[in-house]
Amino acid sequence: MNTIDFLVLNLKETRRRSITVWQTISVDKLNWKPDEKAMTCLEMVRHVLESEYYYYLAIENRGSVKDFHSPFEKRPYISIEDELDFADSYHKQFLRSVRSFSNEDLAAIKIDRSDVGYVRSLGDMLMRIAYHEAVHTGQLLDYLRTMEVERPNIWD
Repeated sequence: MNTIDFLVLNLKETRRRSITVWQTISVDKLNWKPDEKAMTCLEMVRHVLESEYYYYLAIENRGSVKDFHSPFEKRPYISIEDELDFADSYHKQFLRSVRSFSNEDLAAIKIDRSDVGYVRSLGDMLMRIAYHEAVHTGQLLDYLRTMEVERPNIWD
């Protein structure tokens, strides 16, 4: 395996484990949130999926996207499966894009997001995308604990 293969594996494994958590959230808990300023469970799932799409565009753009129009924005919140179905083509497009890069690109390509405080190499950015998703998956596990519902084992 080369570095690109490992990055794709990391992204796919992170998503697989996220989906395991997301699919255990019962319909009656989708709108639960720990406080008024927090995202609901369903909002957090959408946030992860929408952010991946934004990050994909930022990578393609080699920097922040000034006029971002989210395809997720006007969609009603329905279910986890609906969110996953809608995001599937965007996720596949993102993975295809990652596979198109060379190992050399990981250090050579810079993603300029200085408008939000950083410029990172492509490799760093790809790791951060997976980390962003993993953090929110951890938050949802904490939501489930707080709701006192059973949590899935994602450590297989």
